[in-house]
Amino acid sequence: MSAGARFGAWRRGLRAETLCCWWLRLKGYRVLERRARTPVGEIDILARRGKVLAVIEVKQRKSRESAGAAVSEHQRRRLSRAARWILASRPRLARLSLRYDAMLVAPWRLPRHLPGAWTEDG
Repeated sequence: MSAGARFGAWRRGLRAETLCCWWLRLKGYRVLERRARTPVGEIDILARRGKVLAVIEVKQRKSRESAGAAVSEHQRRRLSRAARWILASRPRLARLSLRYDAMLVAPWRLPRHLPGAWTEDG
């Protein structure tokens, strides 16, 4: 992949994350962090609503179906490690219920939020 193509993909991903953040805010979530970087991985969006801390993976593809299929087992493990690292480093968040969500973005469609898209054990 050329540098120009990578930059275009990065920009599209950033726009998709921005759209998802606005959508989450409209649904009553408080976005705590975007692109949360840890030594063990990056979380696209970390958001809270009530007593739930949502670790959210954003995927943008030509269709929602292909976006959903793009969340791999490897990514889920990476997100789990990153979430555990954040909880260990931020004790205030450790009392919240952890949930793994996906947000699927396709052109000319509103984002689809899938709360509890997966669990740590599968």
